[in-house]
Amino acid sequence: NLNFFPVVVKSRDIHNVHIAKDDGSMEEEIGELRRSHPKSLAGGDFTLCDAFYFCKKGIESIVEDQVTQRFTSEELASWNLLTRTNNNFHYISVRVTIIWGLGVFIRYCILLPLRVTLAVLGLSWLVIGTTLVGLLPHSNVKTWISDLIHVTCYRICARALSARIRYHNKENHPKKGGICVANHTSPIDIVILANDGCYAMVGQIHGGLMGVIQRSMVRSCPHVWFERSEMKDRHAVAKRLKDHVADKTKQPILIFPEGTCINNTSVMMFKKGSFDIGATIYPVAIKYDPQFGDAFWNSGKYNMVSYLLRMMTSWAIVCNVWYLPPMSLQDGEDAVHFANRVKSAIARQGGLVDLFWDGGLKREKVKESYKEEQQKMYSSMIVGQD
Repeated sequence: NLNFFPVVVKSRDIHNVHIAKDDGSMEEEIGELRRSHPKSLAGGDFTLCDAFYFCKKGIESIVEDQVTQRFTSEELASWNLLTRTNNNFHYISVRVTIIWGLGVFIRYCILLPLRVTLAVLGLSWLVIGTTLVGLLPHSNVKTWISDLIHVTCYRICARALSARIRYHNKENHPKKGGICVANHTSPIDIVILANDGCYAMVGQIHGGLMGVIQRSMVRSCPHVWFERSEMKDRHAVAKRLKDHVADKTKQPILIFPEGTCINNTSVMMFKKGSFDIGATIYPVAIKYDPQFGDAFWNSGKYNMVSYLLRMMTSWAIVCNVWYLPPMSLQDGEDAVHFANRVKSAIARQGGLVDLFWDGGLKREKVKESYKEEQQKMYSSMIVGQD
């Protein structure tokens, strides 16, 4: 009798399998299994039907787990004349093939050259402008010119992506001396947010073209760049951030606490580092419309050049940005709970799934502490029934 096994297969194609999952706790679900099998209710020790709970959870995770699907592009309900969702859609009929071919011509032969020209113009002006501003003595005029150059360059780069951005609740825009935290989907998140105001960036110092841009930017605006060795020193990072937010004349710091790109369907665990330095947090929710172009960067599949090519050959980048009311650490609240409270607020506003999993699982194995937590939970159930 497999009535205890609530798995419903709607298709023979494993890619379209859907699981009817129970959202109850371990204790509730195992209790339900035992009640459906009265013979197993005798005594409080382990019973054979308990194993079915773990089998069910295992099959659910194999078919559709909560983590790995967040690191692949979101599937679309309908085709958008791009290649994603189904590579064979443009072979459905001659008419659709002609429309698809026309779309390829427009995107690659007309839009792409224009967008590349705008991107080169924006980045060149950013490097040249910030370098020249860096020669000026420190003053309010220098700050004003620097902000103008940054915003102008970011807006040119946004045009290079045909970005259509709607900003909501601008009265909650991050203010100087604070920290702006947002969900992270793509490197272009910075361009999206900086279109509406300047931020101090935080990150590791790079070489090559990225290093040239970083060095020019820091000459005109106090961005927080770290050496690779410093990034591993949490105390050094925290001190640099505290020193920055203590100066109310400096631009708000922009941080993506997830630490990796998620496919814009959910928000994963926020790292607590930016939440325990005592600064005011300004949450921001970013939600992209994948119908016109997939903004998610799957770094395991595409390098930066390939990703930017995909962006510039999409129809457009359409997104909504919500500025949420500022939040501060409450009495008796630690950094972890504060980070979770901010994460939940961003997820609710953006219509995203709020997950407790660490985005680091994109490249690492599940921590032993997660496994031990489940083992302790089941052990306490058995011990508590004795």
